[in-house]
Amino acid sequence: MTKAKTTLLIAEDDGPSAELINARAEALGYEVLRTTSSAEEAVSLARELKPDLILMDIQLLGPMDGIHAADQIRDLQLPVVFLTASSDTLTLERAKLTEPFGFLLKPFGARDLKVTLEIALYKHKMERERDRLTEELRQALARVKTLVGLLPICAYCKKIKDDAGYWSQVEAYIMKHSDASFTHGMCPDCFQRVKKEIDSVEKSGCAEHSELAGH
Repeated sequence: MTKAKTTLLIAEDDGPSAELINARAEALGYEVLRTTSSAEEAVSLARELKPDLILMDIQLLGPMDGIHAADQIRDLQLPVVFLTASSDTLTLERAKLTEPFGFLLKPFGARDLKVTLEIALYKHKMERERDRLTEELRQALARVKTLVGLLPICAYCKKIKDDAGYWSQVEAYIMKHSDASFTHGMCPDCFQRVKKEIDSVEKSGCAEHSELAGH
């Protein structure tokens, strides 16, 4: 089975630059789903196509720039790499707030594109894996209840008092506060004790029966 290519969405308002990036990306083995010069359309295409990664120019056509677009796309959990010809501090600070997966400063070569894309995709993969493991851990912790501290237990009937002040059987308390369950049996010591009690009762019954028969 042929492995599916990693898909890209390119948002670039300069036509020749968009064509060059497209050609370089395809030469590297990526599949470019669409290119657009509009930030609004980039958001719409991201929702529709769900590309593996988005190359987003900061300066785009229309009232919305690439930073605003990336901020909206962040909810889709799709990685964004910014393309920019500007490295001024204010722009970079705004861009960092969207938590991008990389920056490419124009002009850039094929090697820069390759390295940036590979690192961004790897980082996104690791973050998704981290989120998955975190969720599994959260669910596991939600299922686990641990018995800690002093447990008030009656010295005679062996019932345990819970936090609400109710007394319950040990089995019921442990099952409520852990993932444990019980099957009931009899240990050898209790078996011998009970057997002796039964034998004693049977002997007493026989002796009583004999006395009654003698009368």
